[in-house]
Amino acid sequence: MNTIISNSILKASINHAGAELFSLKNNQEKEFIWEGNPNFWGKHSPILFPIVGTLKNNTYTIDQKEYQLSRHGFARDMEFELIEKTENSAVFSLESNAETLKKYPFEFELQLIYSLEKTSLNIEYIVINKSDRKMPFSIGAHPAIALPENFENYSFKFEKEEVLKFNLLENDLISNKTEVLKTSENLVRLNYKLFENDALVFKTLESNSLTILENEKPYIEVDFEDFPSLGIWTKDQAPFVCIEPWFGYSDTANNSGDLYQKEGIVLLDADQIFHSKFSIKIL
Repeated sequence: MNTIISNSILKASINHAGAELFSLKNNQEKEFIWEGNPNFWGKHSPILFPIVGTLKNNTYTIDQKEYQLSRHGFARDMEFELIEKTENSAVFSLESNAETLKKYPFEFELQLIYSLEKTSLNIEYIVINKSDRKMPFSIGAHPAIALPENFENYSFKFEKEEVLKFNLLENDLISNKTEVLKTSENLVRLNYKLFENDALVFKTLESNSLTILENEKPYIEVDFEDFPSLGIWTKDQAPFVCIEPWFGYSDTANNSGDLYQKEGIVLLDADQIFHSKFSIKIL
């Protein structure tokens, strides 16, 4: 089941499965979200919750009890309920249930709010801790931006001039190895070699936004002011790039497994509400 929201400039389509954005078009019917061809990657913009990335051995502990969670958590694979709808906005909800409690022993509600404002799509996350204790979680976005031209015709421009230091992944886990993304006139020129070791993981950035340029012209801006970390990823020869604002990231090889102690984790007090937002702006 799908829900469509629109304004005079943009139209967004969201699948109730995973509350996943799968289309964002302008009024000329130009598509800005990856089509989801499974030969490369069969998703469009999954929600990462209650973890981002991979746990060591896909396992974590709470109060010395072991639980299993696969990469990026379970929210992307679950059916959300549409709880509110206007012409240009929609609110989706996922509540904890017997199935989620087996994998993640906390009562919660996760809401996704999509809203169109001029040439921007705003995507808001609300996490409500309905448990009687602190709830550890990570949350992140994974939108795949369609790049219809030759991949090397695109470049990134980060909002601020800074040293773009990222951590390398090894066996899907965060390693201690870091590299610096080379820039030319503050631009990062795209090529597939950048991603030969999987995603680029920026634990921290000074920039709050990133602009994708197509043939040197501004194409899309992703604003992630609320998020401390960022992942950037694509598959070899795939005509898309994922710009991924995150709270949290994969385990390290020497991680203890205790979710409360995990690097980058959010700790939400009982009955408290977490809120963050990012936006995709068509330029």
